[in-house]
Amino acid sequence: MSRLPLDGVTVIDFGQIFQGSYASVLMAKAGARVIKVEPPRGEPLRQRVPPGRKSTLPFAMLNANKRGITLNLKAPRGKELLFEMVRRADVLLENFAPGAMDALGVGWSVLHAVNPRLIYATASGYGISGPDKEALAMDLTVQAASGIMSVTGYPDKPPVRAGITVADFMGGTHLYAGIMTALFEREHTGEGRLVEIAMQESVYYTLAAALESYSRHGKVPPRVGNNSGGSAAPYGLYPLQDGWLAVHPGTEQHWRNILQAAGREDLLDDPRFRTMHDRAAHLEETNAIVSAWTSRLTKAEAIAIARKFKIPCSPVRDVSEVMHDPHMHERGMLETVDHPDLGRVVLPTTPLRLHGAGVAPAEPSPRLGQHNADIYGTWLGLGAAEIEELRRQGVI
Repeated sequence: MSRLPLDGVTVIDFGQIFQGSYASVLMAKAGARVIKVEPPRGEPLRQRVPPGRKSTLPFAMLNANKRGITLNLKAPRGKELLFEMVRRADVLLENFAPGAMDALGVGWSVLHAVNPRLIYATASGYGISGPDKEALAMDLTVQAASGIMSVTGYPDKPPVRAGITVADFMGGTHLYAGIMTALFEREHTGEGRLVEIAMQESVYYTLAAALESYSRHGKVPPRVGNNSGGSAAPYGLYPLQDGWLAVHPGTEQHWRNILQAAGREDLLDDPRFRTMHDRAAHLEETNAIVSAWTSRLTKAEAIAIARKFKIPCSPVRDVSEVMHDPHMHERGMLETVDHPDLGRVVLPTTPLRLHGAGVAPAEPSPRLGQHNADIYGTWLGLGAAEIEELRRQGVI
């Protein structure tokens, strides 16, 4: 295996729950040495472990390939130890509430003085400036504030949250991008930089279609459920014998392919269905044609026909089907790992593909403080007696 892309990069990871932890696991999978720093009782995601279990799948996913240590930043000696790590590190990332690290005396301005080459990355809900900077943010509340919920759901029902933690992970993706950009810049300048990501801002681009509708018509677009709001037809979910089929023809040829697959070549020249706009004007008839075709098929048959006739569609799959998807396992995105707390589980590797470069071999997420002796002893050079004293004093 070739040298890993981020081999030699050391990351001090104060990421918690999803947003910060996702950015740092991408770096770990690319070969960076990521040191996950938790308070002595563990980060919040550990506290979500249900009774009778030692870990959760989200924690295992987001903290694979990391070294795990504990550190009490409220203790003076804890700050000193952090400074020692910062002097040796390339990146520090955190997604605490704005100002939390400054209140502890270990914010950007302090750490930049300790190591001018350090990339300090902070992620929050609404940013570290502006009138909303102190607003508490969770994925649900950012979905509401950002407008995502306003366009999700059906017109005659209340707004609905997206079924995934989209704001957290979009924030984590942009945090990773900001860190990589700053590391590239540092190669030319030799100077570190403060990198900042706001979850609300990271999802704004996803509203492009809704923003276009508002810009064009001057009215807030209604929720349209699984339909396209009249911009495409057919579009949405259609019944199968064993589930549902998502269909979205992007070109007129795709529509002709559907008619051929359905055995309805007699409609190829029908003026009601000739163009996307014609079909949108006859939406019920268009949907009836597609539903009559799909309702005769199973998921497996629909997949085979879609490939044969080149139709952009996919059965709606549940999480168990996705977890065992042969395609993603074959590509190496998913792999089976023996985890010390969870047993044999399926974990993701990384969606980032740098062809010819390797991906770090799977290592289970660390237990709380698992690598204290390695990091404080081997890396920082503390003796066993001093590490034991740090434990006794509650510093680690």
